[in-house]
Parts: sequence; structure tokens; C-alpha cells
Amino acid sequence: MNNLNYGIIGNCRSAALVSDTGSIDWCCLPDFDSPSVFAKLLDAEKGGCFSFIVNKSYNINQKYFYRTNILCTEFSSDQGSFEVIDFMPRYKTSDNDYFMPAEIYRYIRLKSGCPTFKVNYRPKLNYARDEVDHTISDHHIRSFSKANHTDCIFLYSSLNLNDILESNEIKLTDSQYMLVSYNQKLIDIDINRVYLEYQRTKVYWLNWTNRSTKFRLFNDQIDRSLLVLKLMSFHSTGAVLAAVTTSIPETIGDIRNWDYRFCWLRDASMSIETLFKTGHDIAAQRFLSYIKGILKSKQDVFQIVYGIRGERDLTESELPHLAGYENTKPVRIGNAAFSQKQNDVFGYLLNVIYPYFKFFPGTLDEIEDIWEIVRNIARTIAIHWSKPDQGIWEMRYEEKHYVLSKVMSWVAMDRASKIAILLNKTEYNERWRCIANAIKEDVLLNGWNEDLQTFTQTYGSPHVDASLLLFAEYGFIKADDIKFQKTVKSVKEALFHKGLMYRYVNTDDFGKPTSSFTICTFWLIQALFRIGETEEAKSIFENLLTCGNHVGLFSEDIDFNTKRLLGNFPQAYSHLALINTAMLFSEEQRRSKFIKP
Repeated sequence: MNNLNYGIIGNCRSAALVSDTGSIDWCCLPDFDSPSVFAKLLDAEKGGCFSFIVNKSYNINQKYFYRTNILCTEFSSDQGSFEVIDFMPRYKTSDNDYFMPAEIYRYIRLKSGCPTFKVNYRPKLNYARDEVDHTISDHHIRSFSKANHTDCIFLYSSLNLNDILESNEIKLTDSQYMLVSYNQKLIDIDINRVYLEYQRTKVYWLNWTNRSTKFRLFNDQIDRSLLVLKLMSFHSTGAVLAAVTTSIPETIGDIRNWDYRFCWLRDASMSIETLFKTGHDIAAQRFLSYIKGILKSKQDVFQIVYGIRGERDLTESELPHLAGYENTKPVRIGNAAFSQKQNDVFGYLLNVIYPYFKFFPGTLDEIEDIWEIVRNIARTIAIHWSKPDQGIWEMRYEEKHYVLSKVMSWVAMDRASKIAILLNKTEYNERWRCIANAIKEDVLLNGWNEDLQTFTQTYGSPHVDASLLLFAEYGFIKADDIKFQKTVKSVKEALFHKGLMYRYVNTDDFGKPTSSFTICTFWLIQALFRIGETEEAKSIFENLLTCGNHVGLFSEDIDFNTKRLLGNFPQAYSHLALINTAMLFSEEQRRSKFIKP
């Protein structure tokens, strides 16, 4: 059983997944959303990989170097031992410039003896749609598409290049390297250069992690999740990806396979809020620059999801030539959700913008730019909050009055009103506060089911869903309010199963969900903590942490029975929720600047 036993490496431009046996099974170059060059993850035969072949006498172990995004896979046997140190370079070259090329270093460090291995180097370009050929020059292998010779990647190595291509046995007598690069290198590459890149990248990640707020409990788990969130931010624009993969199914054999290599305003806003709370203010500023960039004029309307450069058209298509993850089809690229209406997204976005105004207002022109965004959002909410939408769970075929959409619309108007107060805009404050009050009154009247004694998923519905657990978290209702406490208990009774949470159990566009949506269990833990059930909350949390993979990473979903990870990976949603939940149980060692509204 594949449990998504992968580590992730990356440099805020692209990323690669490295299996627990050292095989690169997923990587898109030059950027996160580019066509794949290794995609064994989605087709074991056709997808392509970059792996090491050793005999059965070898033990293989994998770990991250402490507080970095550098991954180490160790191979050891009686013959000897070596470790493969995988990383994508990232470090500062000046105050505002970063070195983050589209390349992967594999530093092969000899530890003892004379170990042997073979290299399985099989790049498959353009989502494995093209046949690939190879040429060898003095210092590199050039792998190119037979259909388009300009589509190519380069492999530089201190190992014999023919031995790599032919998978001949290699005896390791000294440390070596391999470097996959999207571009031809203009400088000489040798082992000393590789070691320098390794040390520079390690220092960058150590310095970055050192800026994080420290906690007395669960600090290692928080640090790892923060590193994941940082790695999944696209440096060039400030966008944050939902995940780095496409089409890993929520359930094996199901058709719920989506491309998550895009920036959902909801997920990204939550990620940025979490980074902000833990000391990483620059990430919030970069994300707001991204938001400014996607609105070209005051007349532009918001989408729920954009490309990582702000692209609006994310037309969805399928790749029928790929077998899919564990033969689960279809494999999709693009995401049709870009055309959906989800009114809740604005609440998360303004929940990030409000503390920006409160703590880091910037220059006058920046303030005025962000104020226009606030006005745009408030105008949008004023028009649409009372209308049905497709909700947080992205129902594709039917719009309804989702209660969370109404609540997050209230959050948007509440935060907009508070921003207006900060800027002495009395008229806007009064107008937006009136709308916020009207939304709250509407939710309390229509979202509460008196017979069931709970808030429900949609107006007039008998069903609950896990998103109802967020009401107190965003200040819509107090945690000691009897209606919230009853809702928490109703949601837990309906959706908590074998230590994990369904997002909902009613039928949607594709039937009934059969796996646990990871973030929902974190939401339950947070809600139980808020209503005073702290011991039960901590017990569920500690159990949930055991569901992470061998290096502490989480995907979107978890199988109830086997506890295997499912869905796109690693999932920003899951890791931001892990951080926020862990913070409930741990006292800070260094206070954050963030104050929750």
C-alpha cells in the first residue's frame, strides 16, 4: 500500500516529491504548474522517475535535516553506506534578490565502505506525452522531446554519464553529485560548487525557521508545517498553492481527482494568516501584492481561484494516456472551479488584510491600493451575500444558501468595518456594519434548525457539515454560546468516525464522501478546545498526528480504516490547520505580533 511516503523539496519556484527509497516521482519544471518531467506518481510505467537501485541488503532511511527543506535518504549495508542529500537551491544574493533556479541537486555523500548502486534516470517530458531522447556532451546529458527538440532538461554529474543512462552498476569510492537543471548551466559544476550550494541553502532555511515563533509543545511539528507552507509559496508573485500535485484521488478508484497547483484565495489567505501569526510578516505583504496584481481595474470581479501568476482561465482537461495514481482516473490539469461562486472566500481574505492595516500599513500609496481592494470586496459582498452559491466544498452542479458562506460574508463586512474605523472612514464603517448586522440576523434566523438544535449546512437543510465548527474561530459567535456548543456536539455526533472527521455525509455531485477530509478533524479539535473539552481535544490531536507520513507530512484526505494518506499532497490546508491547532495546546516562548480580531 502506497501511503504517500514522500518528502518534498523545493525553492518557492517549483518542488519535487522524493519517495522514502530516494526516487523522484513527481516534479514539474521550471515552475510549480509547468508540465511534469517526472510523473511516476501518476503512472508507474509511463510517468518517469529518477531513482537509485540497490540490492536487498540495503536498509533505507529518510529524514529532513533539522529545520530545513533539505531531505536526506540514507542507504546502508555491509558493503558500505551513503546518503543522498536532495535540495533545490534557495538563498539570498542581496537584500532583495534570491537565487532559486529550476534545478534539483542530488549530493551523494559517501559515509563508509564501498557501496554500489545503479541510477534509474528516466525523465518523461510534457506530462509523459512525448518520446524522449538523450545526447551526451562533455559534462552533461541533454534529454529532449522528439516532438519538440527545444523542450529539454540537462543532467550534470561527476559520475560517468553512460553509466547513468545505461543503469550500469556504480561503485562509490568518493562523494559525487547529480544535478537536474531546466537550463543549460553557464558555470562549471563540480563537487565543491555543489557543496557550496548545499550549505547556502541550508543556512537560508535555518535562518528562515529561526524567525518563527517558538512554542513549548509540538514545536517540531509546527516548524515542519511552516516549512511546507513556505515552500509552497510562489516567490515571483506571492501566490500560495493549495498543493504541488494533481489528481491524487480522495479515494482510490473514485473520480474526485483535481489539480491543486493553483492559488485558492481561501486556502492562501488561511496559509498567510498562519505565517503572519508565527512571525513571517513578509509573506503576508507578498500575498497582498499578488492580490493587487490580479485586480487590473476597479471593475474586475474576484474569482475563487487563480493561476500562480494571476491567470484567470484555468480550463480543465484530462490526460487519458496516464493511468492515474494507483490506476485511478482521470488525470486532470486545470480546474473548472475557477468559474464557481463561493461567497465565503472574501471573509478569509479580509481577515488577513485587517491585521495588515493594524500592524503593517506601509506607504500611503500601498494603503490606498489595499483600501480599494477592501472597497471592492465590500461592494461584492453587499450585492451577493443574500444569493446562493456553491460553498466551501465547491459543489459543481447546484447553488444553495450555504451557512458558512453567509458567516464568512459577515466576517468580510465585520473586518471591512474595522478597517474603516482604523482609517477614520466613518460613513463606510456605519454602512458596512449595517450589512454585517443584517447578515448575522439572517443566519441566526435561517441557519439555525430549532428542531435539531444545531446550525445546518444550508438554509432549511437537516444536514450538518464540518465547516460549522469555524463560527467561534472567526468571531461570528462566542464559544460559550449554547447554540455553538450544541452545534459542535451535533457535528461531532454526525461526522466523527474512527478518530477522524467526514466533511459531510450527505450526497453531493459525486455521491457520498468515503474518506476523511484532514482539515475537518483539526477543526473539530479546535472547536472542542474552545468549548472547554480540552482533554478530549488533545487526545484526538495526538492521535491525528500519528497519521502523518514518515517525515511528518499530510495530504488532503485520510482513509478511515487504514489511515493511509489520500488526496493531493502535501496539502497547505492540512498543515496550516495543524499549526493553528498545535498553538492552542502550547505556550509561546516568544510572543507574536499578531492579535486576533
